[in-house]
Amino acid sequence: MRGPRPNGSRVLAALSTVLTAIGTLVLVGVFVLVGAGSARAGENTFIEVTPNSVQAGNRVTIRASCDNDNKQSAEAHSDAFDGKVTLRPDNNGFLTGTTDVPSNQQAGDYPVDLRCRDGKTAQTMLTVLNMAQPSKGPATGGGGTAEGRGTGSVLIVGGIAALAVVAGLGLIGRRRPGTGA
Repeated sequence: MRGPRPNGSRVLAALSTVLTAIGTLVLVGVFVLVGAGSARAGENTFIEVTPNSVQAGNRVTIRASCDNDNKQSAEAHSDAFDGKVTLRPDNNGFLTGTTDVPSNQQAGDYPVDLRCRDGKTAQTMLTVLNMAQPSKGPATGGGGTAEGRGTGSVLIVGGIAALAVVAGLGLIGRRRPGTGA
C-alpha cells in the first residue's frame, strides 16, 4: 500500500491557485463587458463616449445609433465639451464624431445627451479629470561642472574603502590556524 505522494499538497495548492486566477479573470471580463460605458434608451438608440473618463484637454470619440435611422446626422450635447457635436453616419452603420474637452474644464461627471432627428434620445456620462500636470525642474545639467566635493568623489572614496576592507578580510581568512603567520 502506498502512502500519499509528498508533492500532492503542492499540486492541489497549484491547482487551486490556477482555478482562482481563472475565476478572477472571468469575473473581471464580465465586469468589463457589463460596464462598457454605453447607455441605451430604446431598442437600438444609444450613445457611448470613448474614453468615458478623460483628462481635460484631450479628445473623445462619440458613437451613437438612432434606432437604425443612421443615414441622417444627429447631435450630442454636453457641458463637458461646451455645447454640441454633430454626429455623422459612418461606414459601419453608426453615427460618429469627435470633440475636445477644453483644458480648463472642471473635473466631474457630465451627462452627454443624444438627440435624434425623430425625437428619440439617449444619455451616458463622461467623467472629466483635471489632474495638475507636473512641472519640469530647472535645467541645471548633470552637475559635472559643480564646484566642491560632489557625490562622485564620495562614491569613489567609499568604493576604495570597501575594497580595502574586503582585501583585509581576505588576508585574515587566508591565515591558517596554528601557523602563527
